[in-house]
This record gives sequence, C-alpha cells and structure tokens, in this order.
Amino acid sequence: MEIEYHISSEDKIFLKSKKNVFAPNTTTDLLIDSVRKKINQPAKILDLGCGTGAVSVALFYEGLINEKIYASDLCVDATECCEINFERHQCPGEVRNGSMFEPWKNEQFDVIIDDISGIAEEIAAVSPWFPGVPCKSGKDGTDLVSQIIINSPEYLSKNGFLFFPVLSLSNKRVILEKAYQRFSFVEKLIKKEWPLPKELINHKELIIDLQKRELIEFEERFGMILCYTEVYCASQPKLTKEIKG
Repeated sequence: MEIEYHISSEDKIFLKSKKNVFAPNTTTDLLIDSVRKKINQPAKILDLGCGTGAVSVALFYEGLINEKIYASDLCVDATECCEINFERHQCPGEVRNGSMFEPWKNEQFDVIIDDISGIAEEIAAVSPWFPGVPCKSGKDGTDLVSQIIINSPEYLSKNGFLFFPVLSLSNKRVILEKAYQRFSFVEKLIKKEWPLPKELINHKELIIDLQKRELIEFEERFGMILCYTEVYCASQPKLTKEIKG
C-alpha cells in the first residue's frame, strides 16, 4: 500500500508500506524537527527502527546525509519497504534487518536516531499504532529505549549525538535516569501535547490504572486525556569509571 507523508508544511512524499509496518506519526515529525534544529551539516546517521524510512528520506531531502544513510528495523517487511522508498526517492542508504544495534557491530555514527517503540506494553497492545508490529517494551515502556541509551555510546563517534523520544505513556523518570547515568549532557529539544486517540479512550480504566501505579502519566483537561511526546538529544558519553549503579 501507499501512504502520504508530509516532510514539511509545503512538501510531501509517498512511501511504500504494509499493514504490519509502523507508520509515521507525531513522534516521527518531532524527531525530524529535532535533528533539523541540532544538526546543521551532513552527518553519518543511523535510523534505528526505520519503518518505512520516512525519517531517513526527510533528512536526505534536508541535505543532512553524508554519502548515505544507515537504517535498520526488526521487521523484515519494514526493511523491504525502506529499501524500496530509498530507491524511489534516490536516497543513498544501507538497510539491515535486526534488533536495535545487532546489525551494526563495529560501526560508529555521528548521529543515532531512536524511533523504536517506547510506550507501556499493555497500551501498545490495544493501541492503533502497532498493527502486527512487535512491541516488547515492558510494563512501563522503558525496556527498549533504556537498552538503546545504555549501549549507544559504543556506536557513537566522538562528539556524536543520540536523539530519542520520551512519551508520557511510558515512565519518563526511568528513561531520563538512564540517559543522565550514561551521558554528561542531555537536552530536551521539543515537546508536543496530543489527545489520547479514541481507540484508547475505550481502555480508560487501563490508562488510569497505569498512572496510579506511576508507570505512565497524563493530564485531564478540557474534557480530554492529554499525553505528550518529548525529544531529547544526549551527547558526551561518560567514562565507565564515572557511571554509578
């Protein structure tokens, strides 16, 4: 199937996708905007959890790709779609299949963009965002992003940057603790609120229970449940002797 994605207020692209491939969403938009804000010259970029390749193609059109972009996803259908979309948009890239950093042993990157699932697993299971897409993110949504934060310094070049999203439908405190434990500098670049999708309103009891257990957070305003997405940039990994715990 074909999907339409706006890479800016004026420009849109068409992407090859499949039902079980994660579709671009608000987090995708915010990651692209965050990289645009922070990176002002071509870089060696890794797109983790690439899905259709929307982030990669958008950054290619932005002129931020140095020679080629690197992309990977656990879903075979996703990497196949990503390869098709790279060819369609003449975006030079190398696409690999595998979990998190497994496909990239002995590689280092100037920029790593984490777009791997980061919401509580029970919410992911009933949400409209993961149709047939695996989401083993843990009860508070921190398992995957925490692993990426902890392991990313091994794959970052000197003065490299890790971009990662934090959704309020996960345990923000745990994720940021991992980030500050592993990096000397952690900067919030952008935040956007959004209403809980109608598909999840039917699971309000689950949402409220997870918040009572301090696994997620949200606000009720204007008769709506409001969640948010933040994007952070981490840099200057700490030396092993500096890391506590």
